[in-house]
Amino acid sequence: MYPLMFTFTAFLLCIPATFGKTVSGVFKSDAAREQNGQYITKFMYNGMCSSLKLATNSGGRLVWMVGRGLVVCRLENATLAMEKESRLLLFPETEDGFDIDNLSCHDRLSKAQLSIRLSEEEHNQSIPHLHSPTAWMALYADRYTCGEGGIIPAHGDLTFTILLFNPDSAGNPLEHFSAEEGGLHSFYCLLILAYFVASCIYIQPLWMALRKGGPMQTVLKVLSTALALQGISALFNYIHLARYARDGVGIPIMGSLAEFCDMVSQVSMLYMLLSLCVGWTLSKNRKPQSRPLQWDSSPASKALAMGGVVTQGVLLLWEQYEETEHHSYHAQRSIAGLLLISLRIILALLLASVLYTIISTERSALKRDFYLSFAKGCFIWFLCHPVLVLLSVVFNEHQREKVVTIGVILCQAISVVILYQLFLSRSLYWEVSSLSSVSLPLTMSRGGRGRY
Repeated sequence: MYPLMFTFTAFLLCIPATFGKTVSGVFKSDAAREQNGQYITKFMYNGMCSSLKLATNSGGRLVWMVGRGLVVCRLENATLAMEKESRLLLFPETEDGFDIDNLSCHDRLSKAQLSIRLSEEEHNQSIPHLHSPTAWMALYADRYTCGEGGIIPAHGDLTFTILLFNPDSAGNPLEHFSAEEGGLHSFYCLLILAYFVASCIYIQPLWMALRKGGPMQTVLKVLSTALALQGISALFNYIHLARYARDGVGIPIMGSLAEFCDMVSQVSMLYMLLSLCVGWTLSKNRKPQSRPLQWDSSPASKALAMGGVVTQGVLLLWEQYEETEHHSYHAQRSIAGLLLISLRIILALLLASVLYTIISTERSALKRDFYLSFAKGCFIWFLCHPVLVLLSVVFNEHQREKVVTIGVILCQAISVVILYQLFLSRSLYWEVSSLSSVSLPLTMSRGGRGRY
């Protein structure tokens, strides 16, 4: 319990402080001078073909119009903003490159495509059309940013709220989701529905199998826990995004809990898969075939599994600290994400070598089929994320996060289903059990012979 509480506390501390696309904060003149423009947020607006709506022109004729994105900036002290000559600058990240970090202060501010002079309590600015979804960065600047105003006066800062909207299906700027987030809300809704239907159908036979005990009970418990955590993670993500759709902020703690549940699911599956494979190998090397195979009986298998779990846990925490969006899986633009992908590839290769050693020396065809099916579930679990990140390169930038997130969730659900079928299958498990109960993989009995 204490390691779990420590991990959860560390996870919450690693979550960034800024969430959502309704951004509230303070415009600071000193921060704007230090950064050559105070960074506020980034938002990806949809392209020209994202939404159309019918409208009436000046001649009374119906025409098709493309829905525009919208920026709304609200201030608490418009008088102070006028005195500072405050501006909100918007920069699009176009396809021909976007690098303003090496520019001087004046050149950087002059590159802004849109400049909103903050002289009123509320400003509404529509976003011009671009041919494809484009990320826009918002910066704050005033008369003191580039040093023209000399020493910054000691008057107060500006409190602001910025709302960013994409056009919805009707072309009205009411959609808080950026282009790379669109569709995730509907996906989690369908995923929760699928989990609910599957649980209604299979919860009773699974509960009966768990109550019977037997050599597979511990593995079934781990699989059930991992699947339940995935379902809870999907539910928390749906709650967060449902609120996000209304106010652009959501419930950040729900997003954090969703990622924490997914992390626990990941590390529990990793511990089980590693300790199973290494335990089988060590058992085969150390014990005669008349003894049951045990998956967690050696200190070496425990040490290797715990090492993999700790390494993955640290990388997951590091990745969540560097990423600003609430997604359990990312297209990996950070060092922690790349190391996490490398770790999963290394673990997949390790499991492949272990299982190859077991299968190549196994004489029973039924047990070879058992190990092959187990290997299939392992490889799907570990390799789906690296493969999908590699395949996402062929998609547009605004589609990559969704492809990776949705793809990994579905592939890992398929992996769990494969392992469930393997451990509950009458055609394989009960045939092997009836033929040779003492050599059945995953036997948890501590005696000389298994009960089945």
